[in-house]
Amino acid sequence: MGVPKRKQSKSRKNMRRSIWRQMEAPGLIECPQCHELKQPHRVCPSCGYYKNRVVVKAAAE
Repeated sequence: MGVPKRKQSKSRKNMRRSIWRQMEAPGLIECPQCHELKQPHRVCPSCGYYKNRVVVKAAAE
C-alpha cells in the first residue's frame, strides 16, 4: 500500500484544494426558439426545446 514519505505542507494542501476556484463557468448560447441563454447541448429550461423539437414540457406553459 502506498504511503507518503513526507507530510504535505499546509500551503501545498491548500493550493491543491483551491483548483476548483480556477475553473471557468460554462459557456452560454442563445436558444434558437425562445432566445433565452442556455448551456450548449442541453434542453432549454425555459421552452423545453432541443434540436428544434419539444423534448420536455416547459414549466412556463
